[in-house]
Amino acid sequence: MLGIVLAGIVFTILGIVSVAGLLASSDTETIVKENSIFVLDLKGTLSERVQENPIQSLMGEEYQTYGLDDILASIQKAKDHADIKGIYLQASHLETSTASLEEIRHALKDFKESGKFIVAYADQYTEDMYYLASVADKIIMNPQGSLSWNGLVSQPVFYKDLLKKIGIDMQIFKVGTYKSAVEPFIATEMSDANREQVSAFLQSIWGRMLEDVSESRNIPTSTLNQYANEMMDLKPAETYVAYKMVDTLLYKDGVLNYLKGLTGRVADESLRTLSLAEMKNVKRNVPLDKSGNIIAVYYAFGEIDNTPLSDEGIHSEKVIKDLRQLREDETIKAVVLRVNSPGGSAYGSEQIWREVVLLKEKKPVIVSMGDYAASGGYYISCAADCIVADPTTLTGSIGIFGMFPNMENLLTDKLGLHFDIVKTNTFADMGNIARPYNASEREAMQNYINNGYKLFVKRCADGRGMSTEAIEKIAEGRVWTGATAKELGLVDELGGLSKALEIAAQQAEVEAYSVISYPNKDNLFASIINQSKEGYIHAQISEMFGEYYDYAKYIQNLKNADRIQARMPFDLCIK
Repeated sequence: MLGIVLAGIVFTILGIVSVAGLLASSDTETIVKENSIFVLDLKGTLSERVQENPIQSLMGEEYQTYGLDDILASIQKAKDHADIKGIYLQASHLETSTASLEEIRHALKDFKESGKFIVAYADQYTEDMYYLASVADKIIMNPQGSLSWNGLVSQPVFYKDLLKKIGIDMQIFKVGTYKSAVEPFIATEMSDANREQVSAFLQSIWGRMLEDVSESRNIPTSTLNQYANEMMDLKPAETYVAYKMVDTLLYKDGVLNYLKGLTGRVADESLRTLSLAEMKNVKRNVPLDKSGNIIAVYYAFGEIDNTPLSDEGIHSEKVIKDLRQLREDETIKAVVLRVNSPGGSAYGSEQIWREVVLLKEKKPVIVSMGDYAASGGYYISCAADCIVADPTTLTGSIGIFGMFPNMENLLTDKLGLHFDIVKTNTFADMGNIARPYNASEREAMQNYINNGYKLFVKRCADGRGMSTEAIEKIAEGRVWTGATAKELGLVDELGGLSKALEIAAQQAEVEAYSVISYPNKDNLFASIINQSKEGYIHAQISEMFGEYYDYAKYIQNLKNADRIQARMPFDLCIK
């Protein structure tokens, strides 16, 4: 008994010391030595922002979730810091979308203007990582490595026959020829309209990738397109050098020696490197603004009201409260609303739209679109003074739908359950999953969806200063890339977050200002207290199953989703 008590005391002390060490290290400023290199090692998943995961830090896990905001800020600090001579990009694997890669790529191009170097290396370049790495001054690959350059593909999953086998029939109400979010539940292949829109935005995204790589590598886009038809993954490594897609072939030790040469280190000296985690604690070499003016960047990312409050997502009640506080804060001169959302609850989208309108009455509101700002994501954006999107952002999808399960076959025919009804009024049992909607109920629900669509169109028309007829021509639930959306009038400017900040400062008429991100992140101690076991378990499952985890997450989110949705297709599955 004494031994158990003593062991408990010892482990408690060790736990307190470990937590104290984590807290201390999280607040410790990183000291940058002369001739250092920022190592941007990308191996995991990219999100708009991440809350530091203390359990992940303790476990020392390799597969991580990176915050786009942290990466962009670190690249800027590396550019400004005199003792950082360059960036070493280890382009391993990153689960993300092209628009986010565009933002990082733009930041790296800006970094090169300082005269500092960027060196990229990978054992195997995925297509996305090669697109990012192509901006480097020198691209190096392992002599036994490979490079994927095959073009883009979208392969959605259809659930209709699966649902039929288990006795579930989905009852669909929608407006919009291109509103394809419901197709996986009522079809076994793409409709012609959906195939048309997917083909259009795939070609737009691929065209942007071709142009960017062509500019960086000085290879004609026609030649790059030709390479994509040659099964590049299976080519000998020397072919990539001959095709000028890679500069040289080196093993890892050769890469390290090359980097030492760039920083004036000799062979027996170690490189001075800084990881992303260390760069986050590097103090910027630029003086803080003293004006007191603030431009707020508010991050709204994830599905709208479709996820539990403890998970990542846009929760309308919290967003409304936060935006109201920004509206009432006199020191905040403008707000950049960073939207990265495929949409979600139509009701929640309308509530956020209202708060954006009220915010706009007090100060400029600029929307910066990330990977997605579609359907509900566009709904909450359309009232802004200015909308900025990356060329490969997926936006639009102005449409609405309702989806209701009929489980009569499952409950009665397969499980042997029978139901009887006693009711006082005609529609008292409307929504009963044990039977299909009758004709009157279907008519009422479709009218409700139609009215929701008309309201959505009106919000877009009012926000964009266009007629409802003009919006209807480009609505119908169709998804557009940012580049096309600008031509159609749904977007004002092409660019990333930095472009949106520039416009916000102009419209607020301030030259000196500080940029502060909202909502505030928890400090490490608070994140330890708030860390849920469910969040940690989901992180582990995501790491184990990778891209296949998205299917499980999608099914799970269905149970939390409002039945009336303003959102783009549930899973575009672009690779």
